[in-house]
Amino acid sequence: MAAAAAVPGALGALRTGRVRLVAACCARLGPVAWAGGPAPRRGYSSEVKTEDELRVRYLEEENRGIVVLGINRAYGKNSISKNLLKMFSKAVDALKSDKKVRTIIIRSEVPGIFCAGADLKERAKMHSSEVGPFVSKIRAVINDIANLPVPTIAAIDGLALGGGLELALACDIRVAASSAKMGLVETKLAIIPGGGGTQRLPRAIGMSLAKELIFSARVLDGQEAKAVGLISHVLEQNQEGDAAYRKALDLAREFLPQGPVAMRVAKLAINQGMEVDLVTGLAIEEACYAQTISTKDRLEGLLAFKEKRPPRYKGE
Repeated sequence: MAAAAAVPGALGALRTGRVRLVAACCARLGPVAWAGGPAPRRGYSSEVKTEDELRVRYLEEENRGIVVLGINRAYGKNSISKNLLKMFSKAVDALKSDKKVRTIIIRSEVPGIFCAGADLKERAKMHSSEVGPFVSKIRAVINDIANLPVPTIAAIDGLALGGGLELALACDIRVAASSAKMGLVETKLAIIPGGGGTQRLPRAIGMSLAKELIFSARVLDGQEAKAVGLISHVLEQNQEGDAAYRKALDLAREFLPQGPVAMRVAKLAINQGMEVDLVTGLAIEEACYAQTISTKDRLEGLLAFKEKRPPRYKGE
């Protein structure tokens, strides 16, 4: 009898946990999450400051709504330094609240390199007490990138090792040139991936293969990465060295016509749902769907369909 009585109690606790999780998702969306005008860009503009290690470009005209984060640290092979990390943090903080942003592309401005991981020269000068907090900061910024509300695409046109691949893994979609090289190579340095690699790589390609790659510190080219599911698209590199970026731009343009609110809640539903059981995931989907019902964009979509014209969504 006691065991039987415990079952309803356990189920009740499980249901309560699910309700709380769904409520948390709704709270994260907010009741009017996409209403009102755009948030300020906090100093960023479409103009590029060439001295910056991270170039933030808001594209215009037919590409309006696409933002490109270009890593520009050639002398350090785009390795993650304290300054670059600070710039990423500042950029992400601005982007996550800018309602005009529809898709974000992370690419390299340096030919042949995406990101070579942590700046080991800078790391070598750190006291051992500084290393842990710095790696925690890297992990936090990469998590912030993963939690951006709009689609993110990593355009890998060159070397992406260690933290560089972890940065790419935080993006929703990864595309790469066939000549690109990718790997979590930290075990060669007697450490482990610390920017989310031990968690996101298994989720992307499966546990067994992720263990094999991390244990061996193996580096894959674009074709090999596509074969194991690490990237979505692989392309032959062009003379300009930006084949992956061009593909990423094509994908971003495909996303632009869709409803902005729908894109954001779809990403949230997928991301949150993948971390829970199916029943809870379906409840999260229901909560996210509900956020689209009262929007002006939904009514505009129906009207545009009726009038046989392209919809004019405003993200409201």
